[in-house]
Amino acid sequence: MKLWSKSFADNAPIPGEFAFCVPDAAAHIALSSNRNPDLHWEDAPAQTRSFVLICHDPDVPSKGDDVNQEGREVPASLPRVDFYHWVLVDIPPGLTTIAAGSHSDGVIARGKPGPDAAGGTATAGGLRHGINDYTGWFASDADMKGDYYGYDGPCPPWNDTLLHHYVFTVYALDLDRVPLDGKFTGAQVLEAIRGHVLAQASLTGTYTLNPKVAG
Repeated sequence: MKLWSKSFADNAPIPGEFAFCVPDAAAHIALSSNRNPDLHWEDAPAQTRSFVLICHDPDVPSKGDDVNQEGREVPASLPRVDFYHWVLVDIPPGLTTIAAGSHSDGVIARGKPGPDAAGGTATAGGLRHGINDYTGWFASDADMKGDYYGYDGPCPPWNDTLLHHYVFTVYALDLDRVPLDGKFTGAQVLEAIRGHVLAQASLTGTYTLNPKVAG
């Protein structure tokens, strides 16, 4: 399988248009247009019955002590964990393109609705979004807490000394439907599709809000 985007090249920076936050000289960060990038894939096995799309950042700090704190930095040596930015399941085998901005176009306080996603068909049962990890990130924020379905883009700590990587992966499955219902996470989807992946392809973009790293 092959996966590519016209929004950014593999292992190249993701434009701010497709991020949750962009750098700001006064406040360190500002909200961005938060559009999902376009994605295209081909050469899936003939037996493919559906696709799953997952985007995750494996470079998120495992401890938040220094995150976004004035006069401090998040050291690159700190152990890192996964943060899921996009979970889309039950993509029919005939759909191999996602248009830019078709699943996210702006920051929505308290999250976008779900699990129903744009682009589904009545006969196929419809595409479904899982929740991304902004759900947990904003859980204690009275103005922002909620279930964040679909795509929400990069917003790494502005004082992180490590460049973050955003891995978009499309999985070709031997399943018509991922066997999960209601609210589900990226980790739960990966567990549910174990043993059902016929092929997969990935595309990686990078992003930072730290001027020192960007420079």
